[in-house]
Amino acid sequence: MIVCSVNHIAKSFGGNMIFKDLSLEVHEGSRIGLVGRNGSGKTTLLKLLAQQESVDEGVIHWKKALKIGYLAQIPDFGDLNVKEVLKTAFEQLTKTEAKLKQLELEMGQVMAPEKLQGLIEQYGMLQDDFILNGGYEMDAQMDRVANGLNIADFLVKPFSLLSGGEKTKVGLGLSLLKNPELLLLDEPTNHLDLMAIEWLGSFLKAYKGTIILISHDRYFLDEVVNKVFEMEDGEIDLYHTNFSNYVKEKEERLLREFQEYQEQQKKIKKMKEAIKRLRDWANRSNPPSAALHRRATNMQRALDRIEKLERPKMEVKKMGIDFEANDRSGKDVIILENVSKSYGSRKLFDNVNMLVQYKDRTAIVGENGTGKSTVLKMILQECEADNGVVKVGSNVKIGYLSQHVFADLGEDQLIDVFRSEVKVNEGEARHILARFLFFGPAVFRKVNQLSGGERMRLRLAQLMYQDINLLILDEPTNHLDIDSCEVLEEALEQFNGTILAVSHDRYFLNKLFNKIYWLQNGTVHFFDGNYDWAKEKLPAFVSNSAFVPNPPSLKKMKEIEHDKPKNLDDLEDMIEQIEINIHLLQRQMESESDLSLLQSIYSELEMLENEREQLYQQLDEVV
Repeated sequence: MIVCSVNHIAKSFGGNMIFKDLSLEVHEGSRIGLVGRNGSGKTTLLKLLAQQESVDEGVIHWKKALKIGYLAQIPDFGDLNVKEVLKTAFEQLTKTEAKLKQLELEMGQVMAPEKLQGLIEQYGMLQDDFILNGGYEMDAQMDRVANGLNIADFLVKPFSLLSGGEKTKVGLGLSLLKNPELLLLDEPTNHLDLMAIEWLGSFLKAYKGTIILISHDRYFLDEVVNKVFEMEDGEIDLYHTNFSNYVKEKEERLLREFQEYQEQQKKIKKMKEAIKRLRDWANRSNPPSAALHRRATNMQRALDRIEKLERPKMEVKKMGIDFEANDRSGKDVIILENVSKSYGSRKLFDNVNMLVQYKDRTAIVGENGTGKSTVLKMILQECEADNGVVKVGSNVKIGYLSQHVFADLGEDQLIDVFRSEVKVNEGEARHILARFLFFGPAVFRKVNQLSGGERMRLRLAQLMYQDINLLILDEPTNHLDIDSCEVLEEALEQFNGTILAVSHDRYFLNKLFNKIYWLQNGTVHFFDGNYDWAKEKLPAFVSNSAFVPNPPSLKKMKEIEHDKPKNLDDLEDMIEQIEINIHLLQRQMESESDLSLLQSIYSELEMLENEREQLYQQLDEVV
C-alpha cells in the first residue's frame, strides 16, 4: 500500500529553486534513507511530507487519516517535567486513565445499587479499552525509550531547564513513543552518544511503521534502511538496498550511463560525418544530386529525433582539504597523570591517565555526560583539573574544531570570520573559500544564516591555513554530508601531525583511529585498536571491574608504547605488567560461566603468554 505519493512538486526559497518536477512514492513498511549533499533539499522534502511546509507546484497525497511523526522545532511544554512530556505521547490513554480514577472515587461512595452497577459496567468497558491499547505498558515503554536514549537521569527534571541537545533527545523519544505510521527523522543521531545510536538502530530496525530518515552516519544507515532515495541536482533516484550497496550500485549505474553516453556520442559523430559526406557528394555532382540531398536530409531528421543523453557527472564538486604540519611537536604531545574532575557533588572521573604521542590517532569515546568534552577543555586550558596534572608537550600547536563552532558570531560575515584567523587579502580569501564550496556572493552571508555543515566547512578552511601540528576534534562529522565526511577522512589520513578526537561516528572511528580511551563510570579504559575492537573487549573490563588494577602510570604507558624494549628495566617492567594481566585473566576465568566469553578470555590469555615468552627470550639476550 502507498503511504504517500509526491507528484511533480516544486519548491523554492527566495528565488532559489530547491527542486522542480519531483515525484516519488513511499510504500508501507519501507525504511528509507534520504541522502544527498548539504543544500540538496532533503530537509525541505521532509518538511513537505510532514505537512510543515506547502508546495509551490504539484501535489502530495497522503493515506487517509495517516498518523505522521516528525521531530521539528521542540514545542514549549511549560512546567512539565521530562516524564510528563513523554507521557503526552499517550494522550488518549492518559484521558482513559484519569476517567478510571474518577470512577474509582465515585464507586467508593455510598449510592443506590442500580447506579453502582452502571458505574461498574462503565468502569469495566473503559478498563478493557485501556488494557487493549497497552495502558499498563505505558511506563515500561517510557522506561525503555528513556534508558535507550540515555535520558533516564533527568525524567523528573523540568523540561524548560534542559539544554538544546537534551530537549532534542526528549523530542526524539516523544516521536518514538507516539508510534506514528510514518516516522520522519532528520539527523536523529546528532545529539546521541554511541550506545544510544546503537539502541536507536535496533529500535528502528524492528519498527512496524514506515520510516524516512536523513543521516550522515553510514553504519546507522546500513543498520536501519532497506531503500535509499538520493537527491541530487533537483532530482531523486531510488535504490532498493542499504547504504553500502547503494554506493556500489551508484558507481555501477554511473559507469553504465557513461558507457551509454559514449556509445551515443560515437553514433552521433558517425551520423554527422555521413550527412556531411552525402551533402558534399551531392554538391560535387553536375548537376547537384537531389537523391543524395534527400538521403542527407532524412538522416538529419533521424539524428534530430534521437533523444540526447546528458553526460553523467562522474565527479561532483567536493571540499579541497589538505592539512599539513610544518613543524613537528615533541614526542609526548598530551599527558594526563592521575587526573580527577568533579562538578559540585557529581564526580565525572577519577585517577585518569592518558598519553598521546606524536602522530598518534587517538579517540575518546563514552556515553554523554562521562566527561569527554571536559577532557578536551582541560587540554585546551579552558578548565582546570581538581587533582592531577594535565600537560601539553613541547612545540605543540593546537587546532581545535568544536561542535558548537561560531555560536557567538551571528552577525559577522563569513569572509570576515575567515580572515580574522587567516591573514590574506579578500581576493585570496574568496579563492580559498571556493575550495570549501563557498562561491560568489555566498562569502558575504552572515554566520547566523549558515547551516551546521557550512559552519564546519568554514572552520575547516581556517584550520587548513593555520600553523598546527595537533588537531583536536569535537564531533567533527556532525552536520557534514557524507561526501564531506569522506573528504575530511581522506585529509586526516594524510595529516602528518597528531589527532585527538571525540566522536560518535563509528565509521569515522574505525577508519582513522587505532587507540581508544573509553570513559565509563568515572574511569578510563585504554584499548590499542579501533572502536569495534574496543567495543568487543569492553564487557570483560566492566563485568570484572573488581579485578581491574588502577590505571597504568605514565611510566607504564610509555613503556607499553614501545614495540621493542631497549634495556633491562624496560623488559622487566613489561614482563611485570603482562604477569599482572595474566593473573587477572586467570581469576576472571575462574568466575566466568559464559562459554563464548571464556573462549575469548582463553585466546587473550594465550596471546599474553606468547608475548611473555618472547620478552623472556629478549631478556636472555640482554643479560
